[in-house]
Amino acid sequence: MLELALEELSALAAIYCEPDACEVLAVSETHGITFRIQISVKELLDTDVLLKLLFHLPVNYPSTLPDISVNSDQLTRAQCMDVKDKLLEQAKKHLSEPMVHDLILWIQQHLKYVIKQSATVCKEKTTLSKGTSTEDGIWMLFLHLDHMRAKAKYVKTVEKWASDLRLTGRLMFMGKIILILLQGDRSSIKEYLILQKTSKVDVDSSGKKCKEKMISVLCETKVQSQHKRFQTFEVKEYSTLDELQKEFETAGLTTLFSEFVPPLLKLKENTGPFDQSSS
Repeated sequence: MLELALEELSALAAIYCEPDACEVLAVSETHGITFRIQISVKELLDTDVLLKLLFHLPVNYPSTLPDISVNSDQLTRAQCMDVKDKLLEQAKKHLSEPMVHDLILWIQQHLKYVIKQSATVCKEKTTLSKGTSTEDGIWMLFLHLDHMRAKAKYVKTVEKWASDLRLTGRLMFMGKIILILLQGDRSSIKEYLILQKTSKVDVDSSGKKCKEKMISVLCETKVQSQHKRFQTFEVKEYSTLDELQKEFETAGLTTLFSEFVPPLLKLKENTGPFDQSSS
């Protein structure tokens, strides 16, 4: 099954050969293939919409449907979700056969109609979402990074991912501790994790670009009623543990802090600086 997916990916790379048009993020015999296709599509008023389509082909694809995520700076999150839903509907019609190129062609031809349909129910969806945001699946992700060598570039990348995926939260630095706390749609949280684990976001000891291998998922859970929703994504530095703890307390996350942060401090004290051979 993986060979079939690799053949399809090879064909897609030949078709979408412009810079950044096709980017392979991960290839695994146990988890399948993850890649991103970027295309420009004409919208209702003939304006260009840049669509970023993330496909994950599981190992038993095409007998199993692909996972799809949709992002665009020109579309709202609701419109992106509508595009994703329509693509998955189309995917069901192509089950058991290579389908990615057909799905891309379909959305190129039908995007304007999907957006138009989405606009007609926009007010209704907005009203519903105000009352059911938690039920619709607002999730929280808490990560620990061991280090950042190319800090400025790394931070800029994390900020861009959070913006693209409409995620809010904090990238927090305190001494040697680096934490990322994110809130948003569960699908966006999952896509962020894929990006974080498969993209070359840092450099190794020789200065060569490398993937993040020393990341820990401390917690991934649904946002609870006592948790405060972050309105933006911010990068913050804390000079003391009390300052960091206050950030968590303000967000109603005292338990999260107590469970994970003190053990990390002890670990850093015991291990000292990070191993220079690691990436």
